This record gives sequence, C-alpha cells and structure tokens, in this order.
Amino acid sequence: MNAASRGMPSARDRSRAFCERFGIRVPILLAPMAGASAPSLSIAVASAGGLGACGALLMTGTEILKWCSTVRASSNGAFQLNLWIPGPPPRRDASSEAHVRAFLGAWGPPVPADAGDAVPLDFSAQCDALLDAAPPVVSSIMGVYPPAFVARLKALDIAWFATASTVHEARRAEAAGADVVVAQGMEAGGHRGSFDAASAERHLIGLVSLVPAIADAVRVPVVAAGGIADGRGVAAALALGASAVQIGTGFLRSPEAQIDPVWAAALGTIAPEDTVVTRAFSGRAGRSIATDYVRAAMADDAPPPAAFPVQRGLTAAMRAAATKSGDLQRMQAWAGQSAALASTEPAGQLVRRLWDEAQRIIC
Repeated sequence: MNAASRGMPSARDRSRAFCERFGIRVPILLAPMAGASAPSLSIAVASAGGLGACGALLMTGTEILKWCSTVRASSNGAFQLNLWIPGPPPRRDASSEAHVRAFLGAWGPPVPADAGDAVPLDFSAQCDALLDAAPPVVSSIMGVYPPAFVARLKALDIAWFATASTVHEARRAEAAGADVVVAQGMEAGGHRGSFDAASAERHLIGLVSLVPAIADAVRVPVVAAGGIADGRGVAAALALGASAVQIGTGFLRSPEAQIDPVWAAALGTIAPEDTVVTRAFSGRAGRSIATDYVRAAMADDAPPPAAFPVQRGLTAAMRAAATKSGDLQRMQAWAGQSAALASTEPAGQLVRRLWDEAQRIIC
C-alpha cells in the first residue's frame, strides 16, 4: 500500500505536525556536518525557527558538551547531535598504503609512515556525552545505533533521526526504533550515509526517487536531504512525501558557517556536474568539488584510497597545508549538487526566505 492509498496528509499538514512534535516553527533542518558545525550557524538556524545541528564525529565528550552549552545560551536550544555508527576495523595493507603516501607526497608535505594509524574517537564515550547533553534530537549516519543506546535515548525522551540512503536502510532504521528517517539523496554534499561502505558508490539514488519510495515504505516521518538549497527544492521535497527538509551545502556560504572563504566562494560557482563522489579524502565515499587533487586521485593510474579512517589519516597533512595556504585544489571541499544555489545571506534570513518561497509554491 503506498502513501497516497492510505490517505497521506497534505504537505502543509505533515510539515505542521512535524514542527509541533519536535518543537520548531519551520520544517527546515540544518544538516549535521562534521568539521563545519560552527555554533553560530546553529544559533542562527534555531533562532529563525529551524533545527540546528552538530556533526560530532570529530569531537570529544567535553567538546560536545561545550558546543551544546554555547548554542543553548544564545538560542532556543532546538538542535540535533549526530554521530557516525562505527564500521568494522579497516583492513591494512602496508604496500598499498606506501603507494598512497607516495602519491600524496606530490600534493603536500611528506606523509609520515604512521599517518594511517589514526583511529576514531571513542564511540561509547561520545554516546555517553550525547546522553549527558540531552538534546531534543540525536541523529545517526552510516548505520543504526545499538539497541541498548536506543533504549537509553527513549528513556530520556530524546528523538532519534536515522539517515538512510536506500529503502532497505530506511526499513532497518524504523525497525531499530528510529523516530524519523532522513532520506539522503545522492545529490547531498559530504559523506554518503550508506550503511554499507562498499555499496555507497553503487546505490546512488536521487532524492526525487528516494523520498516517495521511503515515505511509502515506513510509517515514521521522513526528512528529505540532498540537493535542496532554495524554496523550490523545499516545496518539491514536501510534495514528494517529506515532512521536513535538511540542508547542508545550502547554508555553507552564510557568514555564520565560518568555513574557509576560498571554499565558500567556490560553492557559488560550480555546476552539478562539477561535483563527484570520491573516497580520496577519508576512505568513505563523499561528494566533493572535482578539484585537481580529486580528479588525479580518481584517475585510472592513481593508487586506490585506503579504507576509513586510514585514508583520512594519510591525507591529513595535505588537507592542513591546503587550508593554511588557501589552495582549493587540494582542499577537502565538500559540495552538494545544488551548491550554486547557496546564498551568502545570513542563515536566519535564509531559513525564513526558503520557507516563505516554499509556502507560496505549495499553497
């Protein structure tokens, strides 16, 4: 039975119910972007009636709590905290990694032999910090939270938004107890939310196909993410069955995002085809601007990237050097396919404008 045959509420009714349930005024969510979650951006989005966000992958428990305190002090406290679900330990290959280090040495400083030994932060400790912070929403990417953690979330009345990039993943998330499924289309910038890292480049499903398919497959609300950066995109996502939208790249040019100005300027100039899905930075598939480094790393004669987080450690020196020198061509410059629609206006003003535009279309 599809959504239409079971009497799906109108786009306006769905968005209104979603906002009432999660304590926001506007059905626009900031995407949780690890490394690009300046508190000022969430403060602006939340103060305008949307939902702020923090991608906490790279943050310690202390840093997570500090971020929350900062945002709560200057907003209504409407935000989500997001973590990656850890995958299996990476398979190491010293010979292959040596080839990657040699390749990267041509793009930045020499890569130390132990650069690939970097490991993620303690996931269990981060989860404890999320519970201590007690945000309105906790979200996930790359899989589902363990049952014991989900039970602790529910005991504290914290909602769980689970990112899914396929219908199968959405069903798994709902079965695991997710309160909302975030349908991430292949247009999205940054890392793909695929539960299986190996399939992230095979299952590239666009938002127009993904949202109605997931809306028909699950009974929890659906949030649309990927390629939404103006009122037309917001309205389209709601018409397809979403109850709200989540926007990442579309906010990155706002002054509150505080990203590298070279990266921010580039976002306003690229066409959809100027982005690619690549493992060249972290070892996990993500959509980036097709810079000189990315094209070289994806060439047939380039060594295949190591698995996550090994590749992330190997590219650390190059990424740091690129940021320091303002060199876009070596920078980790994530970008969704609608990057050129991103506006430089203040984030709060952007939230209000997008919703005003969307309402005029869906009325």
